[in-house]
Amino acid sequence: MPPPSPIILDGGMGRELHRRGAPFRQPEWSALALTEAPAAVRDTHSDYIRAGVQVITANSYAVVPFHIGERFWQEAETLAATAGRLAREAVEQSGKAVKVAASLPPLFGSYRPDLFDAEAAPALADPLLRGLAPYADIWLAETQSSIAEARFWQSRLPADGKPFWVSFTLEDTHEHDRPVLRSGESVAEAAQTVADLGAQALLFNCSRPEVMLAAVQTAHDVFSKQNKDILIGVYANAFEPVAEEMNAANDGLDEIRQDTTPPNYLHWAQEWRDAGASIVGGCCGIGPEHIAVLSEKLK
Repeated sequence: MPPPSPIILDGGMGRELHRRGAPFRQPEWSALALTEAPAAVRDTHSDYIRAGVQVITANSYAVVPFHIGERFWQEAETLAATAGRLAREAVEQSGKAVKVAASLPPLFGSYRPDLFDAEAAPALADPLLRGLAPYADIWLAETQSSIAEARFWQSRLPADGKPFWVSFTLEDTHEHDRPVLRSGESVAEAAQTVADLGAQALLFNCSRPEVMLAAVQTAHDVFSKQNKDILIGVYANAFEPVAEEMNAANDGLDEIRQDTTPPNYLHWAQEWRDAGASIVGGCCGIGPEHIAVLSEKLK
């Protein structure tokens, strides 16, 4: 009997906007288009919906001081609301039953668990939550580098009953005997924490496709032993491993790998699904053409 069809997520937003010629520069990354080219953001969402997704992610990932600097303190809530609204508009225009996941990003820079500051975090998180709340169907804490980051987001969520999904980024610069987060914490420990937090899904994103399978297998083992009905998902990126000496992800435009073609990405996705993943999508460098193949071949 074949595995059940997974939930299909969208792909990356930032590099897709860059590819389309939308306003895009560092350090603003994908946040720049929220004010300078909102139609491009909505059109990108629409193309992912046409590719066959069940969930799109609001473009709020870069609405943090690391990317937009001092603008954050005056505009964060408005920019987050714009991100949510554009995603919702794309869904409504499509007429399809697609859900909006509100992106809750790493607040102090991607891949930098060492910079996480629990005391300073609420002032950064709360404007995003307020702006996104009217549009969110799912709260998605994504690209989390440490368990502490995920715990923090769960502690700040409004009591609205919406599903909480946690997505960790994995250390992928060299081989490990077990899958680990960028903090060095084990995926097994992260899976146990996700279960304790009452999250509905554990995902892995913004890391190389090659490191995802072991993480899925580990999470599946943890949840199976405890008889936990928690979804597992993957949305990998198309980058070469980020060098350890880099300060953070998105410091510059990483090269896109030539082997992350839609057929190759499908092969990885089939492995993840067969290992227990029931949510599959793409991160940086994975576009609508990849998602269309996943939607066609995995359903």
